[in-house]
Parts: sequence; C-alpha cells; structure tokens
Amino acid sequence: MSSLKRMLRTLAVTGLAAALVAPATAARAEPSPADLTRQIARSSTELERVVESYNKLREDIKTNKAAVDRLQARIGPLERQTEQSRADVAEIAATAYKTGGLQAADALLRPGGSAAMLDRLGTIEHLTRQRQARISGFTKSQRQLVDEKTRLNKVLVRQDAQARALANTKSRIERDLARLYDLRRAAYGRATEAPAPAARPDPDRQAPAVSGRAGVAVRYAYGAIGKPYVWGGSGPNGYDCSGLTSAAWRAAGKSLPHNARMQWGAVAHIGRGELRPGDLVFYRGLGHVALFVGDGQVIDAPSAGRNVLKRGMNMMPIHGYGRVR
Repeated sequence: MSSLKRMLRTLAVTGLAAALVAPATAARAEPSPADLTRQIARSSTELERVVESYNKLREDIKTNKAAVDRLQARIGPLERQTEQSRADVAEIAATAYKTGGLQAADALLRPGGSAAMLDRLGTIEHLTRQRQARISGFTKSQRQLVDEKTRLNKVLVRQDAQARALANTKSRIERDLARLYDLRRAAYGRATEAPAPAARPDPDRQAPAVSGRAGVAVRYAYGAIGKPYVWGGSGPNGYDCSGLTSAAWRAAGKSLPHNARMQWGAVAHIGRGELRPGDLVFYRGLGHVALFVGDGQVIDAPSAGRNVLKRGMNMMPIHGYGRVR
C-alpha cells in the first residue's frame, strides 16, 4: 500500500472516531447555570407538592386521633351500661324461672274480690312492661356499643394506612431533598441559603402598623424573615409555606390546619381588591400559600434550601385570596 493510501486511511479512521466521540462529549457537557436554575425551580415545585401532601396526612391523622379519643370516651360508659343491662336481664330471667307463670293464678285465688284481682293483674302487666323495657334497653345499648366499636375499628384501620403513607411520603421527600440540594450545590456552591445575619436595621423587616389579630399575624411573619425553610416545619426555628401561615395566625389566637389546600377550605374567599394585611394568598393549584402584608407584598417560606422572605405577591400564578375568620 502506498504511503498516500495509508495516510488517507488514517485520516478517515481518525475522522470517524472524532465523529463518534464528538456527540458523546457534547452529551456530557455540564448544565449551564440557567439550566440548573430551571431544574431547581421544577424540583422545588414538585417537592413542595409532596410536602403539602405530607402535611395533609398529618392533619388527617390528627383528626382521626381526635375521633378515636371521642369514640373511646363514648365506649366506656356504653360498656358499663351494657353490663348493667345484662345484669338486669339475668335477674329477670332468674325471677321468671323461680315464679313461673303462677302470678295470674295467684291473683285469682287470693281473697279480696274481683277488684283486688284486677289490681293484681294490672300490677303484673306493669311489671311485665317494665321487664320488656329493660330487655329492650339492653338490646339497644348492646347495639350502640357494637356500632361504636365498629366505627372505632374503621378509624383505626384508616389511621394505620395513613401512618404507612406518611412514612412512605417522608422517605420520598428525603430522597427528593437530597437531589435538590445536589442541584443547589452545583448552581450556587451550597445546598441552602446562608443563615440570616444577626439582627440589623433593615427596612424590609419593619412590620407595618396593623391593628387587631391580623396585626399580630403580620408581626409574627416579619419576625420569621430570614429563618430557613424546613419541610413540615411550623416554627419557631423554621417553616414550610403552610407552616408559616398557620404559625402566624396561631400567634394571633386562630387555628389553621398545616396544609395550603385545607387552609383554603377554612378561610373566607375574597377578591384581590379586598386584600388587607394578614390575608392569605394561595398559589398554583393550592400548592403554596403566603401571608399578605400590604403594598403588593407577601411573606412566605419559598422552598427547600431558601429562607423566609418578603417579596412581590405575583411571583407565581395566583389561585385565590382568603381571610381568616
């Protein structure tokens, strides 16, 4: 083979190798900061949805525990009532066995005339009705007890299923959180935002003068600025979105469930033009909630890796507005 042919063949092989390697090299290119930011936003949105489902499970379990306590409180007296009714019925049975059906004959044979006999028969009828009522009472209390225990068992089964779902959701959150923190480290050099510096003059942290309970909630939210997002957190050291709004209004003496969708169901729905400080702003399919503080601003716990902050209320699509009643 001539040297020219050998050189051409070498160039062809080298070119083919380059063609094969080039796409793979391009595929392995590091994502740009813009790509990472988009991935972080998508991951944060999905994680918050899962966190809110976790919060709802916790609220459901809390409700079921209260239902279990109420049922058990009713079952105790019913059990005692059933035992007493059972004792009454046993006494009736024993008396009937001893006396047999001789009461009517005894009434007929005793002296005293027909009037006395009618009185005795009336007494016997009255006693019979009393016994029947006691037996009916036993049957009723027994049925109530069985019904309450059946309801209790259903609630306990549902509670067990919720506890398992809670554990599974928690595991998923921890996995998703690890991936999100990896993305944040790649994009920003650290998994979470730096802690808020020690107290310092900052106009963004000066709460406006708002009266009443709404003012208490607003001041609480201002006091949370700079604290970290903590999934499932409701303070005082960290919050997720619904944890912050529930904590702010808890400080004002109002109870809100720790879940954005459930909070939407608990508040009075209002229009944008009616907003005043202390109202709640709900976002993207009820997956996020923030506290309105006036001048088009809200305070919220944004997402994992970030701190509570004050920002413009139009940072994402708004679902609606609510006022705590």
